[in-house]
Amino acid sequence: MAEGSILQVNHLLTQFQTEAGKVNAVNDVSFEIKEGQTVCLVGESGCGKSATAMSIMGLIDHTSGAKCEGEIIFEGKDLLKMKKSDLRRLRGNDFAMIFQEPMTSLNPVLTIGEQIIEPLMEHTLISKKQAKQKAIELIELVGIGRSREIFSSYPHQLSGGMLQRIMIAIALCCNPRLLIADEPTTALDVTIQAQILELLRKLKEERQMSMLLITHDLGVVAEVADYVIVMYAGKVIEHAPVVELFKNPKHPYTKGLLAAKPVINQRKETLYTIPGQVPNLIDLQPSCYFSDRCEHCMSICVEKSPGMKSIKDDHQVACWLYEEEVIV
Repeated sequence: MAEGSILQVNHLLTQFQTEAGKVNAVNDVSFEIKEGQTVCLVGESGCGKSATAMSIMGLIDHTSGAKCEGEIIFEGKDLLKMKKSDLRRLRGNDFAMIFQEPMTSLNPVLTIGEQIIEPLMEHTLISKKQAKQKAIELIELVGIGRSREIFSSYPHQLSGGMLQRIMIAIALCCNPRLLIADEPTTALDVTIQAQILELLRKLKEERQMSMLLITHDLGVVAEVADYVIVMYAGKVIEHAPVVELFKNPKHPYTKGLLAAKPVINQRKETLYTIPGQVPNLIDLQPSCYFSDRCEHCMSICVEKSPGMKSIKDDHQVACWLYEEEVIV
């Protein structure tokens, strides 16, 4: 494991068995997160972002034929080789996750307080009375008033923004070293989205956490990221520091994502859209998966998948346009 890294993912393969065939939702993905760093994982829906997060958390259901291979090394320990009991002690304690759609992630028949107390009782030695007080403090910490009333409320009694804050409180209750946030601002209005992002930034700095933020919103990426990983069809196709990626994007897909983003004070008749559709992950050919949507497609693009190439320090891209660069 690289020095200063809290998480290192090496050649991760997450495969699901379906009636139509095997789906490689995460296909040979490698990246690292350094201590105190915010890494954003971006791409279209279905590109493997959430499957990557669920693999790291150890939440892939293997009973249905799914499998995870490769290495997920957290603070020197390979999570894929750990016993379930050992993984349970780490999950929610040393690393935690804010899930998508809090309305469906929270249990509708348990109060907010019960759901915050559960991980506290599971991972710490405090009493139930102490856990209740801690839960109330966490509700206040994430910016919700009437904390004692909210403690006794049920999920359906809270707004979407409040539920998202409760999800953050649950994830933070045991002071994790790594926080994974999967689309934490989805379906929230712009004002609440800004508040949630500012809350995450503040809590990250105060608690000196590392964070993996999953999003398809490049505005969010520009605001919070230190480093960006771009995924397409289950693969990492480009990664770079956030300023470098926005100023000097290399992969045609990354350029398309940036071109499709509305820009304030730049009025256009129509927004740019990337032509075509994401390929079927069941029947992938040994080619660049973006080749049939790319305006720069060459013969080699449909014959062979490109390897990752180094453009400069910490900026790498998988594209045949840069075959003269150093292959890593």
